Amino acid sequence: MILDASFDGRSVRVEVRGEAGRYRVTLDGQTLEVDYQRTGRDFASLLVDGRSYEAGIVRQPEGYTVALTGATYDVELKDAARGAGPSARARPAGPVALKAPMPGKVVRVLATVGQQVQAGEGLLVMEAMKMENELKAPRAGRVREVLVGERQAVETGALLLVLE
Repeated sequence: MILDASFDGRSVRVEVRGEAGRYRVTLDGQTLEVDYQRTGRDFASLLVDGRSYEAGIVRQPEGYTVALTGATYDVELKDAARGAGPSARARPAGPVALKAPMPGKVVRVLATVGQQVQAGEGLLVMEAMKMENELKAPRAGRVREVLVGERQAVETGALLLVLE
């Protein structure tokens, strides 16, 4: 399978070969050996070229939200055979709901109602799997609502903040 992936402001071509949890993943020409084992509803254990990682992975309409090594990424995927990659698509207009990618606790709220933010700017910090993950703005906009407070426990999919 060949996909175009967009995350953290960049796009890469991804080729995945394999099955049953053992994969050869090529990212823009660099090949990695990946063992994948789901460890919970929204969690997985990854062994990438011999290095072990725990990841939180939540399916989204355009791809996945992935929490890995203290950072959270929104990964958009598109079948490469269908044409231009995700970066060529226009983002939908209107409010964007920032939801919890996994169960955890809100550690810090970095944005306030009415604040203008840039794409990639930190909005809040969650602790999950004993790691702090900064959730970032998927696009530039104004914070319309902040629906959580510091030290608040949240479940996967809980609405945290609305950006317009």
